[in-house]
Amino acid sequence: MPELDKKLEQIGNKNLAEVGPSGIREFDQKISSIDGIVKLTIGEPDFAVPDHVKNAAIESIKADESHYSAQKGIPELRKAISSFVEKRTNVTYDPESEIIVTIGATEALYTAMNTILNPGDKVIVPTPAFALYFPLVTVAGAELITIDTSDDGFVLTPEKLQKALDENGDSVKAIVLNYPSNPTGVEYSEEQLQALADVLKQHSIYVIADEIYCELTYGVDHHSIATMLPNQTILINGLSKSHAMTGYRIGYIAAPRDFVTNAAKMHAFVITSPSNPAQYAAYEALANGLEDPVEMKAVYHKRRDYIADRLSKMGFEIVQPKGAFYIFVKIPVTINETSVEFAEDLANKARVGVTPGSAFGPGGEGYIRLSYAASDDDIKLAMDRMEEYLKSIN
Repeated sequence: MPELDKKLEQIGNKNLAEVGPSGIREFDQKISSIDGIVKLTIGEPDFAVPDHVKNAAIESIKADESHYSAQKGIPELRKAISSFVEKRTNVTYDPESEIIVTIGATEALYTAMNTILNPGDKVIVPTPAFALYFPLVTVAGAELITIDTSDDGFVLTPEKLQKALDENGDSVKAIVLNYPSNPTGVEYSEEQLQALADVLKQHSIYVIADEIYCELTYGVDHHSIATMLPNQTILINGLSKSHAMTGYRIGYIAAPRDFVTNAAKMHAFVITSPSNPAQYAAYEALANGLEDPVEMKAVYHKRRDYIADRLSKMGFEIVQPKGAFYIFVKIPVTINETSVEFAEDLANKARVGVTPGSAFGPGGEGYIRLSYAASDDDIKLAMDRMEEYLKSIN
């Protein structure tokens, strides 16, 4: 196996060298070899892709849809995205000039940040937050500004937002808002979003709204900040969570034309164009499968209630999630361990895999995240094991 020439060791992207691997994936890999472990670590839906969606991908292959698609995505999919987003936000995005089909929401985030950011720029991220946002900001050459929301029910307040903007001035170019949230499951109300919008509209700042879990809410309606700030919002979404299509890797950006014109160049440089079978499957999901998430959502809702009840009885402090499929719980004060230490003990001694809260930035220490995108049997077994473990150490 070839070893890198010593003369090349100092050549590389310095921004990339500053970031480590995903704390979520790294911890998941670390515990995966434990015999018999039940993992509630990764946000991977345990449902199958709906049959009519799978068949659309198969038919596209049979029809020899095997050539490059339009770089921003096949026209019919962009039209379906435009129609879907208009129903959810009351904002009309032109399919030709204001929508890009991306390789999952991940590429959408990468493309958005690398389109708008320059060295010295700053990006606000309320935390705890999905760990991917942090390295994406760094690799783009910008500075990360975090706002700890753990004292406010994991909701960014307009007061804390205004304070961060006052302290950092015009160097702030974007804020990332993810709701329903990974890792907390917290959803913003219309009033909470409007309060943030009232602050943001006073500043020259992009709002990167990651709404990938918007179809998975429990007992509340989802509202988009794009409805309130259409001229500043970069709306990011996809089919991974709503239709269990994580492996199909289809996401999208909907945003004002001038931004999309530049973002389309970055997108094309990175991926050329998305996969045809995946795009035709996504078109089918949006054109004829808007009710597909309903059954999945009902199951997630039931699991949320079950796991919240079990954990609460074990002594975990819970902010009830209103969306996504995660529950972010505070480790009991009787356990004098960091989130990593406690998660390692759960893995090694109870054979239950959870994600340490520290992986999600400031405000995450002292918590663990559990995904209930797992089978009912696995969730029950994990809860039984955790209960026995906590009894043994108490």
